[in-house]
Amino acid sequence: MVVHLPEDSPSALARILDRAGPLTAKNPEDGETIREGHVYVARPNLHMLLEDGKVRLTHGPKENRHRPAVDALFRTAAVAHGPRVVGVVLSGARDDGTAGLLAVKRRGGLAVVQDPDDALFDGMPESALRFVDVDHCLPLGGVAPLLSRLTREPVPEEGEPPCPTT
Repeated sequence: MVVHLPEDSPSALARILDRAGPLTAKNPEDGETIREGHVYVARPNLHMLLEDGKVRLTHGPKENRHRPAVDALFRTAAVAHGPRVVGVVLSGARDDGTAGLLAVKRRGGLAVVQDPDDALFDGMPESALRFVDVDHCLPLGGVAPLLSRLTREPVPEEGEPPCPTT
């Protein structure tokens, strides 16, 4: 999970999410092995990447004026996990997430976008819808049930068409 925060700002998001549901949420350490049932929340001022089944944290250049940027996470997830990736773009300004979501789709993953009419800030969802052939566009309240359902469905092999859209 990537949220745009000021680079010197502390974030309690991982602790809040950890208390809010059944999944373990945390700010990962560099090199930490990705584990099922965990939500990894990017730390302020560090890109969170996925590589060889591990989380990598880097202070690379800002993308779309942000560090962390969701594009960096999506691109590396697409390369590392192909059709097993579900990229989700929610409320936000500008276009972070669009290029990464396109990479997810090109590697056989699924693209989920919050309905811009339901978003507090519609820039990110509108950009994603304009440039990416998304699989699902729905209000925020429908995202968690959709993700829960998708995690129980078989993942197509690379080269197979993804699941039908809803």
